[in-house]
Amino acid sequence: MRMKLTYVKRLRNNDISQNGGLLAQASRMAFLRGVTQFLVVLLIALLFRPLPVDAQVRIQLPRTALTPDDLAVIINDDDPLSRQIGDYYQQARHIPAANIIHLHFPPGRNILSKDEFQQLKAQIDQLTPAHVQAYAVAWTVPYRVGCMSLTSALAFGFDEGYCSSSCGPTKPSPYFNSPSLHPATDHKFRPAMMLAGANFEHIKALIDRGVAADHSFPEGRAYLVITPDKARSVRSTYFEQTAKELAGVFPIEVLETDAITGHDDVLFYFTGLAHVPQLDTLDFLPGALGDHLTSSGGQLTDSSQMSSLRWLEAGATASYGTVVEPCNHMQKFPFPGIAMFHYALGASAIEAYWKSVAWPGEGVFVGEPLAQPFAPALREIHPGQFELRIFSPRERRLRIERSNSAAGPFKPLARQPRLRRGANIVRFNFAETEGYLRLR
Repeated sequence: MRMKLTYVKRLRNNDISQNGGLLAQASRMAFLRGVTQFLVVLLIALLFRPLPVDAQVRIQLPRTALTPDDLAVIINDDDPLSRQIGDYYQQARHIPAANIIHLHFPPGRNILSKDEFQQLKAQIDQLTPAHVQAYAVAWTVPYRVGCMSLTSALAFGFDEGYCSSSCGPTKPSPYFNSPSLHPATDHKFRPAMMLAGANFEHIKALIDRGVAADHSFPEGRAYLVITPDKARSVRSTYFEQTAKELAGVFPIEVLETDAITGHDDVLFYFTGLAHVPQLDTLDFLPGALGDHLTSSGGQLTDSSQMSSLRWLEAGATASYGTVVEPCNHMQKFPFPGIAMFHYALGASAIEAYWKSVAWPGEGVFVGEPLAQPFAPALREIHPGQFELRIFSPRERRLRIERSNSAAGPFKPLARQPRLRRGANIVRFNFAETEGYLRLR
């Protein structure tokens, strides 16, 4: 709530009528001095009284995801499309100017050498503000560094331990299924996601979908598809378990078919094929995740198989694919149940997707990083009456704590509303005079 000050024009001596005697004029002057003194006192009182604080500002929501302040955007200033993407994304997501990292290197190549990348990485590390937790990359190529994906090389630094030349395992990610809300602080690495697409129009549409997804609580479905391609359907081992553990959180269909077609409610679509047909018949909801387990989906612009960009062009908000032969280790691909679980907690797309991959060294993450369709949302429906929309992947109590000071200490209230699995609406009363609330 903002205090509005009304500015008062000074009365000038020549505004006083010159008619009448000296006594009348003196009387008027005394009156004006009195009025002036009163206005000065009133103005001082208004300026120095405690300002009213919007009650909504006094309510602290649970932190569930990264914020624009947590994200740095990396731009190649030698690539006009990269500059265009970065500028638009900064405006759309209100990224602080201090979080914009400008590089210079020749554009147009799919792969960076180890040496060239390490020089760029040194610049990025130097230019990244200490508080930043993740990166958005404002280009489509290069998407690979030697045997690693660009997004993993940015996160871990170039390390051949995250690659396998003989279809073996790689170094694991410390972020896999982590509860952390601050990856750089807790795990000493920054996950990255590429704002990638065939042209600016595609990438702009992707960014707009991500922004539209925030706090939208989409009522979509998850499609876990077991195709006849057994080698690419290895994740299906966990499909039934995923459907069971997330029952009541998302509607989930486990289907044995080549592909789904004609659905207008796609929120998650995980499958395994070299080429996924019928994507153009589907309507993906803002915030949707989709990928296909295959060898080279992460070769964004030159794959002999279907590029992960096709998911974004079809309407998904984020996807994933490998840039070198992964040999169908399911640990090198997203575990659908883990991605869906963290999304349901209110995580952003970059967090939910990264947390779902155990060995991400060879895989590239593409999409709009900050999309968070299930992050909690609060609105004041009447003066002093609030409505909280919150999503939960499990039954629990919403912890509500109150304090007389913003600095605490906070103590739990007697009323702790029960949250069911899925979408919840919690209504409560709270006045400015009641101090501060913290929801957990």
